Amino acid sequence: MAQDTDCRFDGLLALPREKAFSLFVDRLDLWWTSPFSEAVDGAVDGSIEPYPGGSCYEIDANGQHRVWGTVLSIEAPLYIRLAWQVSQDGREIADPATASRVMVSFRQVGEATRLEIVHSEFLRHGEKGGEYLARMQQPEGWPRVVANLEKASRASGLR
Repeated sequence: MAQDTDCRFDGLLALPREKAFSLFVDRLDLWWTSPFSEAVDGAVDGSIEPYPGGSCYEIDANGQHRVWGTVLSIEAPLYIRLAWQVSQDGREIADPATASRVMVSFRQVGEATRLEIVHSEFLRHGEKGGEYLARMQQPEGWPRVVANLEKASRASGLR
C-alpha cells in the first residue's frame, strides 16, 4: 500500500441525533453483524462501553466473547472514535495500538441524522492493508453496516 487511504460512507438515520447516537452505541442488537470469520451464524449480542478505553465486543450464540474495538474518544451525541480490532482475515487484534481507526459522526439534518463513517489508517494492518481497505468498501463491509443502521432507525421504535 503506497499511501494511507481511508474509506468513507454515510447514511441517513430516521432519528434525531441523540437517538441515532444511542442506537449506534446502546443497541447493537438492532444492527450489528459479526465481522469475525469464526462467528456462529445467528443472534449476536454485544456492547460498546461508552467511555475512552471502553471495550466494543460481541457474544455469539455459543457464548464466545470477541473484542472488535476499543473506544478511543467519545462525545455524545456528536461522535465516537474507535480502534478497529478485526484483522483482514476476520480475527481479533489484541492490541488497539496496532488496529485501524474508525470515526463515526452524527450530524442533525432536520428531524433525521446524517451518519458519517470514516475508516482509516489501514497501514496498521500491515502490507495487506490495501486489500483490507478494498474489502471494507465491498457490500458486505461498511455498506452493510450503514444499511443495517438505516433499517434499524426506521423500525426500532426509538422515536
